[in-house]
Order: sequence, then structure tokens, then C-alpha cells
Amino acid sequence: MTKILALHGINLNMFGKRDPAQYGRVTSQDIYTSIEKLGKELGVEVENYQTNDEGAICMKIHQAFLDGVDAIMINAGAWTHYSYGLRDALAIFTGPIVEVHMSNVHAREEFRHHSVISAVVKGQIVGFGLDSYLLALRACVAMIGQNK
Repeated sequence: MTKILALHGINLNMFGKRDPAQYGRVTSQDIYTSIEKLGKELGVEVENYQTNDEGAICMKIHQAFLDGVDAIMINAGAWTHYSYGLRDALAIFTGPIVEVHMSNVHAREEFRHHSVISAVVKGQIVGFGLDSYLLALRACVAMIGQNK
């Protein structure tokens, strides 16, 4: 079965509590449930993984490469803007990667306008709230289909 890894980075376990003006009231569990439900509809297995530990997320990416995971979708949170270690881990992965953000990072603080991981991903989906994740999952599935 096609497998997609949905990575959720630092502080994203606080969705639903964190800055509702920016992120709304959608919880992390709401996101996981929605992604898994759409994955079933699309005939793919989705594994959600959230951590606040940068080393752990890099190790998860390494394992995804070793296990032959088909695609990664990632909301790296603040790591997006400064983690070269995360960028390098993603560069090891050979399948498609989609960067996801609930908010429009380009309309926010200046430091959020730059993504150090953007050079190693196929594309970014930003600003659509929960739908950003669902659009990213559809993009992953489409890219996997193109590569088979």
C-alpha cells in the first residue's frame, strides 16, 4: 500500500489552543483525523507524527527513507525558517515532499517569509487552514501516481 508520512513539527501539538486568531480552533487531533480519513478515501496509508524534538523529526525522516515511504508532507513549524539540519534530512528523502502551513506565512512576520526547506520540497501549500493539509495530501498522491 502507498504510504505517506505527515510530519508535524515544533509547537503544532498546541493547535486549537495556540493563537486562535491565526490558526483557528482546529486541534492537532482534528488535523490527524481529517488526513487519515482522506487518506482512506484516496487509498493510501497516512502516518501522522508530531514532535517538539528536532533530532526526533530528523530520525523519522531517515527511517522513512530507509522504509521506502512514498511521500512526505511536512509542517515544520518554526523549524521551517532556520533548521538546516531538518533541511538536510529532507534532502536525503527521495520521494516527493510537500511543505504545509495553516496560515499564510508570507503575510505574517518577516522572519516567516523565508523557508530553508523550500529548496528540497516539490511545493508549498499555505494559508488554507486545515484544508492546507488535505490539499498537500492530494498533491502527494498525485505526484506518487505520476512517478509510478
